[in-house]
Amino acid sequence: MGKYQTVAYIRVSSVQQNTDRQLVDVERDKEFIEKVSAKDTERPQLKAMLEHVREGDTVVVHSMDRLARNTKDLLEIVETLKAKGVSVKFIKENLAFTADTDNSMNNLLLTMLGAVAQFERELMLERQREGIEAAKAKGKFKGRKATIDSDLIIADIAGGLSVRRTAAKHGIAVSSVSRIIKKSKAT
Repeated sequence: MGKYQTVAYIRVSSVQQNTDRQLVDVERDKEFIEKVSAKDTERPQLKAMLEHVREGDTVVVHSMDRLARNTKDLLEIVETLKAKGVSVKFIKENLAFTADTDNSMNNLLLTMLGAVAQFERELMLERQREGIEAAKAKGKFKGRKATIDSDLIIADIAGGLSVRRTAAKHGIAVSSVSRIIKKSKAT
């Protein structure tokens, strides 16, 4: 068998976010970078990383919440890696899980810290919903700004471009183009 690898898993929740702050000073042989919410369990780079790692490798993650959104998923992923003989290190929490040992204290900390992170996230979302409702009640919440220029879409359609080609040109879904067309006809 070849050299053991240090494999980094880096995740941010959206394409606009930057991954640069994660694992800045950590040397690694390979990295898997994901720009997708952890609520989605179908994460291509997570799957690729899980398939890539081999016995003796170490997976390094900035923090637990970068690997999983909830305690159940966190525990499952760590157990999957350990079962393959792969160690897992969480830099922010300073926790390591090795395949060859079963450290009761680390297992307790993983479960507790994972639960605390999940609880914090749920509280943050609850406060966010409450803030949005309060702003709506005052007439101050408008939602996020449109990222699609409807006028350009309508101009392309009026110019004879098909719905599919218009969608491809602007990098949006066909359904978005259809919705814009329908909305423009209603006004």
